[in-house]
Amino acid sequence: MMKKKILAAILASVMVLSMAGCNQEQSGGGSNDDTTAGTNAPANNGGGDASEEGKVLNIWCWNEDFKNYFEAYYTVPEGITVKWTVNTNDDGVYQQKLDEAILNQSSTADDEKIDMFLAEADYIKKYACSDATAALSYTPSSDIYSYTLGAATDVRNNQLKGVSFQAAPSLVIYRRSIAKDVLGTDDPDEVQSLLDTWDKFDAVAADAKAKGYIMTGCVEETLRCYTNNAKTSFLSDSNELQIPDEFRTWVTQAKNYVDNGYTLTCGRWADEKSAQMGKDGKVMCFFGPAWYYNFCMGTAMDEANGDWAVCVGPQEHFWGGTWLLKSASTDNETLVEDIMKAFTEDETVISQLWEKNSEFSCNRAIMEKYANDETYGNEFLNGQNDAAIMAECAKNITWDPALHTQYDQIFQETLPGRMLEYFKGEPATEEEAWSNFYKDLDEKAPAITHP
Repeated sequence: MMKKKILAAILASVMVLSMAGCNQEQSGGGSNDDTTAGTNAPANNGGGDASEEGKVLNIWCWNEDFKNYFEAYYTVPEGITVKWTVNTNDDGVYQQKLDEAILNQSSTADDEKIDMFLAEADYIKKYACSDATAALSYTPSSDIYSYTLGAATDVRNNQLKGVSFQAAPSLVIYRRSIAKDVLGTDDPDEVQSLLDTWDKFDAVAADAKAKGYIMTGCVEETLRCYTNNAKTSFLSDSNELQIPDEFRTWVTQAKNYVDNGYTLTCGRWADEKSAQMGKDGKVMCFFGPAWYYNFCMGTAMDEANGDWAVCVGPQEHFWGGTWLLKSASTDNETLVEDIMKAFTEDETVISQLWEKNSEFSCNRAIMEKYANDETYGNEFLNGQNDAAIMAECAKNITWDPALHTQYDQIFQETLPGRMLEYFKGEPATEEEAWSNFYKDLDEKAPAITHP
């Protein structure tokens, strides 16, 4: 899950992981924390039969979100100590540290070897398609959204290496009061009918501007709508940069929005954008999944509770996700896989994650129970059943391994960052922005050829 600032600048180095069959490269201060069995909060799974396995479970992650969920909802078997290694995602530190540790696993003591580590969508392929991860020995439930499994599948041999406890359908999160003024309605179904194509969305942006509002919170709001629905990869089979038409369409739209004052000219995590979520904000639409409410819209929750709603918008897409990957060095295979099952198939765990933490699960069947529950509603959304909207959106999310690369983080963050500089006029031309990006590629991903 991409929470707070995910500004990872991916380290330029020759991949230390075995990546045969996959395009290669990219990489992941920190802290360690030990949790001993018996100290955890209420839980619903018992860890399976791990009596013949290691007594220390080592989990690597980039923040404490999953750690908090684990300690709240999972019971560690007696005699097992859980050791957490947490390194920030900022500036690629997590991947850098993780890659170094993976490289040294053969000479690491058994109680220090990585058993499970977490990965995000933008670099999941790097690790799934490597010898750093091991295939799962069980078959996940057929209720799990298939795209989350596809993302963790090693395309070299079609082996599943992990699971994501989240699905992350991303929606248009709109301010009801502004929608009512601009569109004459704040009803989610009616708003959706007025925003269900890009032509309509652009027309409403002009109407919003005429009334003194701003359509989107930043130039990157609509980015993943386009890139998640691209028909081609950023890389050719020969590792040559090729720009999908959808990305170029986003650049054209974003520049138009900047020139016409339809958006804030800032990045996704800018304070300028967050300030617009307050009760006096003028921005009509933000884009994000369920975790975005909980971790990134605190200003909106504090100051404008109830003045928000969600709809699918012009295009189904997803943003983020947190994958649990089975390390090839684990001596706790049974326990690791039991944790995976608990967070993807245990209804009690999944229900608590949704009700208490707004984490939309990868488990379609359980989320559809909420979607079909007429008594369920989100207070932040004035009682709207957001599970129903997300479940509908998630049905149409796909993951085509041929379109994803282990360089995705560069294409989703570094490249848009260079375009943002152009939108701000520094540099003055799009050609200069592309030239700057090519320099980034030379530094961070020298295996990629480009103009």
